This record gives sequence, structure tokens and C-alpha cells, in this order.
Amino acid sequence: MRLKLIPVVILAPLLLVGATEPVDYGASAVALDQTIEREYAYLDKLPDGTLPHSDVLTREREAVHDERSLLRYAEHRIASLADHHAITGSSFADSWTVVPTYTDLWVVFEDGRYVIDAVRPDSPASRADIQNGQQIVAIDGIPVARAVAWFWSAMGLDVTPQRAAYAARVLVAGRRNRERRIVTVDSSGTERAVVLPSLYAATDDPEPPLSVCAANGVTIVRFNNALGDRESIAAFDAAMGSLHPDTGLVLDLRDTPSGGNTTIARAIMGWFVERPRGYQMHNRPAEERETGVARQWVEQVLPRSGKYRSEMPTILVGRWTGSMGEGLAIGFAALGADVRGSMMAGLNGSVEDLPIGNTDLTIKLPTERLMTTEGQPREDYVPAPIGDRLANVAC
Repeated sequence: MRLKLIPVVILAPLLLVGATEPVDYGASAVALDQTIEREYAYLDKLPDGTLPHSDVLTREREAVHDERSLLRYAEHRIASLADHHAITGSSFADSWTVVPTYTDLWVVFEDGRYVIDAVRPDSPASRADIQNGQQIVAIDGIPVARAVAWFWSAMGLDVTPQRAAYAARVLVAGRRNRERRIVTVDSSGTERAVVLPSLYAATDDPEPPLSVCAANGVTIVRFNNALGDRESIAAFDAAMGSLHPDTGLVLDLRDTPSGGNTTIARAIMGWFVERPRGYQMHNRPAEERETGVARQWVEQVLPRSGKYRSEMPTILVGRWTGSMGEGLAIGFAALGADVRGSMMAGLNGSVEDLPIGNTDLTIKLPTERLMTTEGQPREDYVPAPIGDRLANVAC
């Protein structure tokens, strides 16, 4: 497990430097709401299809008077979207953890229960022997349903199924600067309390951008949460250059929660095309809101000179396949590759850095919807089951 610090997230408020005009924090709080309403690509997923409002949020916005109060409001306003792909660009030492990068438990809300759907390999949760299928019954000494209700009451919002699952994942990931205390229950009804460190406290040695190994008659290239590192291109090119053309190839994207960028994704996919090929579809709702004219386009991957493999790889994905990892998965599917594993992180769209009013604070907000080339939302893509042959394939 490679924990990759997200560059835009820091553990203290930013200081405003070199502002060209006086900072109006109250107006910036209002501008934040307006920016989300104008730019957010997934308003239709919100209750009533609009930005959530409450008396609590209104009072908090009206009380904004300095950078700290603006950042606190921004954290609540972004959380109100219940979208793990939307975050603030700066943060406090005790801010909630970024999911999925800094969590090791994936929780779903099913029939009123908070069920562990996936445990991150080689993580504190896996070392504590927490298992898929167990339920979360308490967090920090509070029954989980009450903890979820408390999370949303801080914003004056009701609990919906979408909000319940979002809050549970945030709560089990915990605060950045403290341990997590979780009570689980297994199928026999046995409860167990565990104490887990924050993943922000991890001190794992840095890993290379990717690992290469052989197992079950195939070569496995595992990306170590490095789809945003340019060195991944050279490392992948070197791995491909040493691969025998008759050897089966597996690309393991199950540790890419921090996403990356399309330059690296297109460099990887470029090995497997001889002509321009579409790999994902974009839609920008803000343009239609502004002009009344919809905009949608298909992005292509191009061949790379001197670099080509005719046989498609098998792609492995899971809950810690996030953002650009998900883009690679649907891209390879469009090229004809076999994509296998569990559901991915299901992160919404393509993220853009946007300013908060006239301050130096920013938010990272999904402003483009991303889909398969057939038009299926990327977050809804379902891979094929991994199967026995690949179940234990790993570097």
C-alpha cells in the first residue's frame, strides 16, 4: 500500500499572500455557493437536484469573517455534496480524512446496516483482521447510526442513503490527527473493538511508481498509486520493452486511489493502439447551464511511435481504483481489454481547481461528467468478476 500525499491538501490553513484586492471573506463564502451551483457537474444527484441548504449552513456562511471560518464553512459546504471527489484545497490538522486515498475500509449502507465491502490490503485494518462482510456498529464509542446522524446534523441536513454511506466511510477513516476506534460485528454476532491509526501517520518506505513480477504464467505490472507521477511513463515503457510478446500481461490498478492525469493514462494505453481510438466521453454541464447549448465530446488515445503491443492486457480493479485509475479501466474496456475485479471507488467525473471568491483558498470540484464511449457514467461501470485464475495474482 503506497500512501501518496495529495499535494493540494495541507494540515494548516493557508496564509494569503500577495492579494491584489482586500479580501472579503463573507462575500467569498457566498461566491463559494455560487461557484458550486454554476460549475458542479452532478447537481442532478443531489436531493431535489440543487445545492443543499439549511438554516445551519446559512448561519455558518453569514458568520464567516476570516480565513479560518471561511475554510471551516468550505469544508462543510463541500461535504454537503456527499461526493468523495470534491474536497477543499487546504485543510486543518483535525480535518476529516480524504477518501479513498487515506482510508483502509470501504463501507456500504445496505438495509439499514453499515457493511464492510472491502478492506485495503497491507493496511492497519487488514492487519487487525477486519473482514469483508462484517458490520460497523460503533465509531469512537458512538453507535454508528447516531454518529452518521451527528455528522449531518452539523450541517443541518437529513440522512439519506447516499449521505449515510458517504458519512460512514468518512467516519471510519477518521480525523487526520488521531486514532480511530471502531467496533465491528461478524456473522455470528461477535463484537470486537479495534483501535486503528490514522493513515496520515503512516511511515511506509516509498515505493517505485510500479512493480513488475510474474505469477500464474503472466507478467503483472502493478501501479503503486503513481498515476500522477511522470516517472511512471518511463517505468512502464521499460517494463513493456522487456516483456516477451507471447507473455500474458496483467495491469493491476487496485492501488491507485489518488488518481492521476490523462498524460500518463494515454501514455499507457498508447502502447495498445495503432490508430486514434476513443477511450472516454466528457460532458460539461456548466456550459449548457450558461448558454443553453450542451457540450459533449470523446477523448482519444493516440499510438506512440515505436511502442506497440497487439495483445490487450487484463485489467484488475477494486475499491482503491480511483479517478484516473477508473478512467484507465473504462478506457481499456473501450479498446477491448478484459477488466476484472470488484466495483471501483466510483468517483464522480473530472476535477478542476477553482478559487473561493477572491481568496487564495481553492476547492477541487468535479466539473465534467465522465462516461464510457457508449455513454455509461464512469462511476456506474461494473467490471467482470475476477475469477479463480486471477484471484491471488499480485506483486
